[in-house]
Amino acid sequence: MPASRKILLLIAAVSLALVGAALYLQHAKDMLPCPLCIIQRYLFLGVAIFSLVGAFAGKVKLWTGVALLSALGGLGVAGKHLYVLAHPGFSCGIDPMETVLNKIPTATLLPWAFRADGLCEAALDNVLGLSVPQWSALWFVLLGLALVWVLARRAR
Repeated sequence: MPASRKILLLIAAVSLALVGAALYLQHAKDMLPCPLCIIQRYLFLGVAIFSLVGAFAGKVKLWTGVALLSALGGLGVAGKHLYVLAHPGFSCGIDPMETVLNKIPTATLLPWAFRADGLCEAALDNVLGLSVPQWSALWFVLLGLALVWVLARRAR
């Protein structure tokens, strides 16, 4: 098995594990996800799905690039979430974004995974010393760097 394929499979596994960790925090620790949290879940799933497609499709570079775009988008959303936490009073709370997110098919079919019920300002609980958005940003950076490595290695 080529090294790029192994790395893409590892990236997909880590991304899926992170979504699993988010579901654990939601259901076992009662940390309700806000709209920005749900968008980050979708982007972690995007990284996982596009990495899997890249691992098994003939166009590794294309799908790895799309996975990288998902990671960069996730980093942007995590950055916005951190901005909201750093500026109390600036809330994404109950707004049109939440309404739209809760009406898309994945949220109506799988509300236990994709329904936004929390407030973005409420993500203050720490997990191993960092807030959930900080962990999310860190993992998007690490996954993005791994995807860049796959792209650079593939280009040689």
